[in-house]
Amino acid sequence: MDLTALKNDVFRRNLELVEHGLVVLTWGNVSGIDREAGLVAIKPSGVPYAGMTAEDIVVVDLEGHAVEGRLRPSSDLPTHLALYRAFPSVGGIVHTHSPKAVAWAQARRGIPAFGTTHADHFHGAVPCTRELTPAEVADDYELNTGRVIEERFHDLDAEAFPGVLVAGHGPFTWGPTPRKAVENAVALEQIAAMALDTLRLDPDAEPAPSYVLDKHYFRKHGPGAYYGQK
Repeated sequence: MDLTALKNDVFRRNLELVEHGLVVLTWGNVSGIDREAGLVAIKPSGVPYAGMTAEDIVVVDLEGHAVEGRLRPSSDLPTHLALYRAFPSVGGIVHTHSPKAVAWAQARRGIPAFGTTHADHFHGAVPCTRELTPAEVADDYELNTGRVIEERFHDLDAEAFPGVLVAGHGPFTWGPTPRKAVENAVALEQIAAMALDTLRLDPDAEPAPSYVLDKHYFRKHGPGAYYGQK
């Protein structure tokens, strides 16, 4: 991928976080990777979305060394890099503090798959990590955030579960492209909101049957998918 094209794509996806109501202030970031070149483009740290340009997007290598850009990259960069190293199929990553997903993260709870809308995007409950230890927070906090996500996924498929809640923190989502990672962030926030409403109506609600969840997941994913156009 052309580096200019990657920066323009990542820039547009960051603005989409605002358009979808997933961020306020500077509470979020999108990154994208050129796997062939081993380069990552990401939002600059603390820069408001209004007035930001594609030229402000920062480019680094997979070790975090600056390649292009005059600004400091997002403070979440080490988490993004850890996830790119852990999940080879991922091409874009999103981090937000969207309120409904954060509510679940602050409760230290994964989101049960109560219905088919959830199953269209996640093949089971949205996972939540453990809390970081004091030592993990004190030293290499952002890198250790990536590591606890990787730890949580030791028996999960990152393609079947395109996002996670970091306990006490908030959501990270990903996808094969930055565009898809943003779409998954939108879906996760809606899933979180619907699950909260479900539990308000029925605190004892149970997840939907697996045969229904599987049907909806595999309509959209895998070799037998038939949703949408060819």
